[in-house]
Amino acid sequence: MNKIIDFQKVIPDRQFNGSRLEMARVYRGIGAKELAENIGVNRQTISMYENNKLTNPEIATLQKISNELHFPVKFFLENCPIEIKDSPTYFRSLLTTGKRYHKEQEAKLQLIKIIYEYLSEYLTFQPTNLPVIDKDADIEDIASALRDCWGLGRKPIDNLVYKAESNGLIVIDFDSSSGDVDAFSHKVYTNNRETFLVGYSRNKCTAARIHFDIAHELGHILLHDWDQSIENIEKEDFKELEQEAHSFASAFLLPRDEFIADIGKYAGNLAYYVEMKKRWKVSISAMIRRSFNLGLISSDEYQRLMRNMQKQGIKKIEPLDDKLVTAKPSLLREAVNILLNQNVVTPNEFLDELSSDYGLTIYPDELENLLGLKKGTFDTQAPPPKVNLELKK
Repeated sequence: MNKIIDFQKVIPDRQFNGSRLEMARVYRGIGAKELAENIGVNRQTISMYENNKLTNPEIATLQKISNELHFPVKFFLENCPIEIKDSPTYFRSLLTTGKRYHKEQEAKLQLIKIIYEYLSEYLTFQPTNLPVIDKDADIEDIASALRDCWGLGRKPIDNLVYKAESNGLIVIDFDSSSGDVDAFSHKVYTNNRETFLVGYSRNKCTAARIHFDIAHELGHILLHDWDQSIENIEKEDFKELEQEAHSFASAFLLPRDEFIADIGKYAGNLAYYVEMKKRWKVSISAMIRRSFNLGLISSDEYQRLMRNMQKQGIKKIEPLDDKLVTAKPSLLREAVNILLNQNVVTPNEFLDELSSDYGLTIYPDELENLLGLKKGTFDTQAPPPKVNLELKK
């Protein structure tokens, strides 16, 4: 007796989508072999599912997949009806971290782009505001151009997350199964606009590191080609791109003239950099490097300062790392809250429309984690109906 159930008979117009299985598996950071072992099938079976060579898994197997990967059964039977244009993703850790961890974040990006497309149906987001860059301009001038474009002057930036979001960029923080993925940037296309998404790891909790990660990605956005495949770039060429983004971040966060005036004759004094960190919200090591690049200290002084940081045990965890904080990303979170709080849609309607119109069925808790929403935002449990009773007069 054939125990394989034809989905076309059970759920008309629905067919198992192997690419969704691969997306969910990668999203969870689980290898095909591990998934196969956990649900009791052969490794080859998972491969055949993902390549759509087997398109009618048993209901019991599909339920096991759903439970293991924490995605609804319907998620594996859907196709996104809208075109989500792909683009490169710049990862700060591309050379040092396995592709598995990059693909994990790229899978999350695919879901976020679908959600963003849905939110754009209801809300008008700020237009992307970035300067037009002269290809012959040097990095210092490009950093100044962005500050001018965003009206930042030459003073320290207190909240770079807000500045990026208020100028039309999408900022997210993300979980990762690897501590080596620092940040990434990705070009996002919707029906009526183009923008960039910047993500940074939730492992980062100090303003200095978050600001530098975001500034680094702004460097990629302004300096580099978004039509080329990052995977095909030679190792040495990618190192050069990373160094350029690094130099941009330093120039953007620490404007040359203002920083030189601030550091004065104390560029060789480690203790003074702690005071400078309070003002600029930039790491001590990054400021020391900036001083060296600006010719304020020699190579020997630079090495001495870095050795002193190592000896004092403050190279990885610096002074004030637990004191200097910045706001968390709020754009997507506030977009959702506007729709819910102003009764544009109910939590149930939000989830239903995302599923029916955009082919994305997702559990409420996963959506909350993905967008940094308060737990229970999508609580769909309605209070039980009550019969109206009146006291006798």
